[in-house]
Amino acid sequence: MKQTHTKDMTSGPIAKQILMFAIPLMLGNVFQMLYNTVDSVVVGKFVGTQALAAIGNTTLITNMAVFFFNGFAIGAGVVVGRLFGARETDRLHTAVETIITVTFILAAAFTVIGYYGQDFLLHVMNTPADVFPQASTYLKIYFLGVSGLLVYNIGAGILQAVGDSTRPLYFLILTSLLNIVLDLVFVLVFHMGIGGAAWATIISQFISAILVMFLLVHTDDIYQFVWHDMCIDKELLGQILAIGLPAAIQSSITAFSNIFVQSYVNYFGSVVMAGWAAYNKLNQFVMLPMQTMAMAATTFVSQNMGAQNYKRANQGTRTSLIFTEGITFTIVTTVVLLSRQAAGLFTNDSQVVDIASIFIRQNMYFLLFNCINHVLAGALRGRGDSRGPMIIMLISFVAIRQVYLFIMSRFISNTPQTISFGYPVGWLCCAVIELTYYFLKWNRKEKTG
Repeated sequence: MKQTHTKDMTSGPIAKQILMFAIPLMLGNVFQMLYNTVDSVVVGKFVGTQALAAIGNTTLITNMAVFFFNGFAIGAGVVVGRLFGARETDRLHTAVETIITVTFILAAAFTVIGYYGQDFLLHVMNTPADVFPQASTYLKIYFLGVSGLLVYNIGAGILQAVGDSTRPLYFLILTSLLNIVLDLVFVLVFHMGIGGAAWATIISQFISAILVMFLLVHTDDIYQFVWHDMCIDKELLGQILAIGLPAAIQSSITAFSNIFVQSYVNYFGSVVMAGWAAYNKLNQFVMLPMQTMAMAATTFVSQNMGAQNYKRANQGTRTSLIFTEGITFTIVTTVVLLSRQAAGLFTNDSQVVDIASIFIRQNMYFLLFNCINHVLAGALRGRGDSRGPMIIMLISFVAIRQVYLFIMSRFISNTPQTISFGYPVGWLCCAVIELTYYFLKWNRKEKTG
């Protein structure tokens, strides 16, 4: 019997299936997060505070490209998951060929736009003069290699949509460890500074892309990629964009909006910028469970929607949310209790540690509201409803957040603490609106499905 790495989630115990799918997915996200986090630790410890501030500044810009592409990947995953759940083998193969072809085109476009547009965005963020040169250097090198990250992400997304979250994990473990070694060699041995950290990242990402493409090409399973079958199926691409484009627009506009949030932080100088960067790296790790469970919910729901098992789709959504809240609460409590030690991983500067600790203690428990946002958005996209989460998140993460920041900075209290609280304000508003939307439109509609 032919060995298969796919996982059918349209029958069987829901909690076990979600956990068995999500655990390797979460570990994979941890290792992917290590790419940029290791860069921050190495340059913060061995290059300086300005270099750590530069890395923090660049993250928002790289996120604009990556998040936009990940919206396309979400649409691709939902379509692949539905076709897999419906057992439409031929259409699934055509979908894979279309997805990979479009990915190559987007990767080339993002490389050019990112390389030549990054200086403009750094100016928009009011990047201080002592941070600007290092931030620019990092971004130019990063965008030269961004196609490696995009190709890996879409390849891993295809595998995850058919239930294979394990093998992408193996690739990430390997290349993340390679990234750590290269970071230390380039920065400590060859003294390449922040540029060395960027080269370490893109080399590792290219290797992960090569590995996942090798797997897709040489597998005998139903998701095999065949070079001479490359095509763009307009109907399937339309389905992918119908789901993925709203997610891409929401993610990229939110990321662009966060550039203006960063400009508020940059007003306070490189020390506060470095503290904000350290806090954000920790914040991203704490958010991994909710992002992972959102991906698991998308795959679970999309497969069950393909099988027309609507009640099971709702049950999987609730199970994902319960798991997410419990895991996130545990991690947040640990980080808050060890806030100074956690911030100290990124810097030896006591002032930076003090500022990062304040951000941690003030903001992190509000991530429990953000669990609702991510898991429900993932479940809604699995149903093919990508427009609802897009509108809700743009209202909360862009409009409400920017209004709050403008009012606080101009009329009430312009301090690092009040500016940083703009994120919890957005999370809380989004959770209230999205819960209301989900229960009114979907939970009632499908609870007896």
